[in-house]
Amino acid sequence: MTDLTAVLPGFPIQQYVRLLPSLEKKLVTTADLLTLDHVEIAKRANLPVLDTKRLCNAVLESLQASLGVKEAGEGEQASSTLRKTGKDIVTSWNTISTLDDELDRVLGGGIPTGYITEVVGESGAGKTQFLLTLLLAAQLPRPQGLSSSALYISTESALPITRLSQLLRTHCALATCDPTPTLDSIISIVTPDLESQDHILRFQVPVAIERHNVRLIILDSVAANYRAEFERPGAGTSAGQTSGANMAQRSSELVKLGQLLREIAQEHDIAVVVANQVADRFHGGGGSIGNSPMLNRYAQSSPLTRRGHANIPSANSPERSSAHSQFTGTPDPLSLDHQQRWFTGWGDDPHPSHLTIKSLKTPSLGLIWTSQIACRIALIKRPVYGPGILAGEENERGEPVLRKWRRWMRVVFAPHVAPSGPGLRDAVEFKICAEGLKAVRGKNADVDDENDLPTLPA
Repeated sequence: MTDLTAVLPGFPIQQYVRLLPSLEKKLVTTADLLTLDHVEIAKRANLPVLDTKRLCNAVLESLQASLGVKEAGEGEQASSTLRKTGKDIVTSWNTISTLDDELDRVLGGGIPTGYITEVVGESGAGKTQFLLTLLLAAQLPRPQGLSSSALYISTESALPITRLSQLLRTHCALATCDPTPTLDSIISIVTPDLESQDHILRFQVPVAIERHNVRLIILDSVAANYRAEFERPGAGTSAGQTSGANMAQRSSELVKLGQLLREIAQEHDIAVVVANQVADRFHGGGGSIGNSPMLNRYAQSSPLTRRGHANIPSANSPERSSAHSQFTGTPDPLSLDHQQRWFTGWGDDPHPSHLTIKSLKTPSLGLIWTSQIACRIALIKRPVYGPGILAGEENERGEPVLRKWRRWMRVVFAPHVAPSGPGLRDAVEFKICAEGLKAVRGKNADVDDENDLPTLPA
């Protein structure tokens, strides 16, 4: 019964302590106590039937009390969101502002508490600037902040104190607030490996929450230690593990991390924000839908299977051509390569340019980690080119040179706000300045990278 205290922390195990060793020996879980007949459990563990029945009823009553469907008994503590009405949930809704009205509008007011929010983007997209703003905004009074401290857990580099001091001096909302946010209200911890990261999250973070009134936890970045541990050359081979077993272990560790962060966020009503890295997305040459194994395999299958696929258009039909234009570059509409466009933040542009296709990204840690978070915010950057100087006599036209970067923020998915439209249609363009992130006003964010290329003389 090793999972009984984890499933029901407030369960009075002292009353049934003599039954637990036998149940543990026979591998009886809490789910078995709730679903199996008590007579069967008693025979399996060689225990008295009446004692087993009382234990099963107590577990069921404790679970109902923790979910709010039954009043908690004496000595039991039950707190559940199911006990709250819709008005209570709206009243208790708290967010941390980005200190920009347009960015807050897209985010539904800011970063919510009680959830895991991921900020993903390539290097230089503005992830660190976004997180530093949240560290200071959390100290502001409501509705912009939570009047609380913040915890910054870094896996790569130390907290940039110089940039935080600049934000405090230059941003009007921070400089004019009373009391003024300070660096003393930000707790910084560096975790160089997974072992120390797990120890900090399980033991040191709960203590910091109670002692310092922490309502914001930032993990920057979530992928660094996992990449170092599992994706380095030869990872796991020293222990005799295969590559598949190594990735399975990584998936298990990611699930444990997601469960731990969700428990922290929900139990203490804390905003947990994690930064994530991205990787380049590559497409093979045989990526057209006309070569899709899923759409072509019915031609080589049994007659019964062919009848089930009778409505699939042929390769030369107009319907097939329409599908090809819609799913260009995806081998199978049911594959991850096709469906990831709706939860990664890249690849859902209905009319992508050549440079857009070449710059597709995929958030690190894969689908396993995506299923652990509640909200994903993608920060996207694209280059703006200008006419270059003459490179020499052999290149009379010159080459376009990079002039600046344009950046957008979009909501990929979230439980409290609608996602942004495909491509950059509903994304908010922003710039990074001394005051932090500022939305760009009066400009159309939905641009084509190829339109930024200069027209050079022939």
